[in-house]
Amino acid sequence: MITLENVSVEKDRTPILTDISLSFGEAGITALIGPNGAGKSTLLHSMSGLLTPTSGRVKIDGHDLASLRAPDRARLISLLAQDERVTARLTIEDLVSFGRWPHHHGRPTAHDHEVIAEALETFDLISLKSRLIASLSGGQRQRAFIAMAWAQETPWLLLDEPLSALDPRHTRDIMDRLHTLSRPGPNQRSVIIVLHDLGVAARYADRIIALRDGQLVTTGPKWLSMTGTMLSDLFGTGLSVAEIDGKQTVVPA
Repeated sequence: MITLENVSVEKDRTPILTDISLSFGEAGITALIGPNGAGKSTLLHSMSGLLTPTSGRVKIDGHDLASLRAPDRARLISLLAQDERVTARLTIEDLVSFGRWPHHHGRPTAHDHEVIAEALETFDLISLKSRLIASLSGGQRQRAFIAMAWAQETPWLLLDEPLSALDPRHTRDIMDRLHTLSRPGPNQRSVIIVLHDLGVAARYADRIIALRDGQLVTTGPKWLSMTGTMLSDLFGTGLSVAEIDGKQTVVPA
C-alpha cells in the first residue's frame, strides 16, 4: 500500500500540491486527471520518492519512502516521467534492459533476459530492438520507455502521460496490456497513470483521482466519481460521460 499523509509541495514558495492525503491499496488502474498545471506530475514524483514533499509523508507498506535506499525503492516502484531523454547511443534492447538493473546490478540472469524479450514482444518492439533510440519516431521511442518501465517488474507502475505520442492502435494495445497486468494474477501490478485523454480514462480506469490547482477535487471508483458534472466543473467546459458501442467515453455536452 502507498499512503500519502498531508503531502504538500512548494517550488520557489509557490504551492504545487496542498495537503494531499490518499491511499493506494487495491490493484487495478488509477487515472490521475485534471487541467494542465494541476499537480499530477508532482504527485507521481512524490509517490516515487524522486521528489521530497515540503511537508507530509509518503509511506509504502508502512515504511517512510524517504528512509528507503534508492535500489530498494526501484524494486518497489517504477516511474516513467514525461519527456524521458537518452543522449547515449543506445538501442531499444539496451534501453529496455535498464529496467532490470535494480534486480541484477550488472549480472543479468536467464530470467532477466526472458523479461527483456517479453517486454520487447509485448510492446511490439521485436523488429526494432536493434534500432538506435535517436533514430525512432516519437511513438516508437515512447513504447520503448514504457517497455523499460514494464521490465522493471515492480508492484507499482507509475506512468506520466505515456500515451502522448502514440497512434490509436498502439494506445489501445498498451492500455489493453496495462489492463491485463492490473488484474488479479501472479504478476499483478498496480498502475497509476496520468491521462489527458478522458475517453481512455473512462474506458480503462478502475479509480479516478481528480486534481485542480494542486488540490484534491475527488477520488473514488470510476463509476461513482467520473460524472459529467464533475468533469465539466474540473475542466471549465461542458462534458458528458456517454456509452458508445458498449464502452464509456467522454464527449462535449
